[in-house]
Amino acid sequence: MQPAPSAHPDRATHGPDADRPDAGIRISLAELIDMRHRIREVPLFSSPHRRSPLVGLHHSKLRGRGVDFDQVRIYQAGDDVRTIDWRVTARTQEPHTKLFHEERERPIYILVEQSSRLFFGSGSVFKSVLAAQAASLIGWAALSHNDRVGGLVFGRGDHHEIKPRRSKQSLLQLLDRLARANAHLEADQLYDPDAFGMALRRAREVLRPGSLAVIVCDERTLGDAAEQQLTLLARHVDLLLIPVHDPLDRALPAAGLLRFAQAGARLELDTHDAALRQAYRRQGEARHARWQHLADRLRLPLMPLDAHWDLIEQLREHLSAPRPGAPR
Repeated sequence: MQPAPSAHPDRATHGPDADRPDAGIRISLAELIDMRHRIREVPLFSSPHRRSPLVGLHHSKLRGRGVDFDQVRIYQAGDDVRTIDWRVTARTQEPHTKLFHEERERPIYILVEQSSRLFFGSGSVFKSVLAAQAASLIGWAALSHNDRVGGLVFGRGDHHEIKPRRSKQSLLQLLDRLARANAHLEADQLYDPDAFGMALRRAREVLRPGSLAVIVCDERTLGDAAEQQLTLLARHVDLLLIPVHDPLDRALPAAGLLRFAQAGARLELDTHDAALRQAYRRQGEARHARWQHLADRLRLPLMPLDAHWDLIEQLREHLSAPRPGAPR
């Protein structure tokens, strides 16, 4: 069983609407727009002066604006001698060569969930708010990198899709859809188990090879059908996986008798029962392990988000870690 999405978080949040009584529970369009001011805090995409670990995801159609310095590595047979970095070579006493990457653009398609599963939080924000913040930040970062941005908001049976375009208006349309979906979330809404699979199938229909699909969803959303769809999608486009969870999704505190309610159903759990807590923890660990196994199998970057932690700090930590299969 999962915690019912009726818990209320501490109202500690930031942004233009931080004083709203439902801050942390709902997110407004103004807050999503305000996320553009935070893109400099974390290098999601490379710039001429900052190289992101996600640069490997960014290898699509050239825009023809030249090349950027990428990194320095040890000289290998066949390298152009004109690219030798003489300063590094003199300092290390070993030949090193400069590598460059061409400036590129690509469609970046953000699939973000807003369902009753995410309408829950035991800390400062609901999972639905954290997912919306992450999607917005990635959208603004992509737009600042001159990429085409679009996406799809899913979760309640109806999908709201914005085709990728290199325009601020396109991103604002996506964020407006996202804010509207968030505003209509309720604790008693029934969850549509087919919503994720349908969203992934739609992505397969509209995305061309070389696109980047960013998946922002509840950690519990991954099932057999969705995993199959992700596997098929990964054959044609690059994927970035961002599952969102709350600590109560993975472990129950020893807090005595807890009562849960959702869509007319009620449940009582005695959390002093150690066996119950252990079984619940194993279930949560299994969900996390399934995402990790999928990412390892498909060699995809996995960036899980915890609703108890600051978004920027978590992204920084993920980006500082080596990607699976990346050279060390």
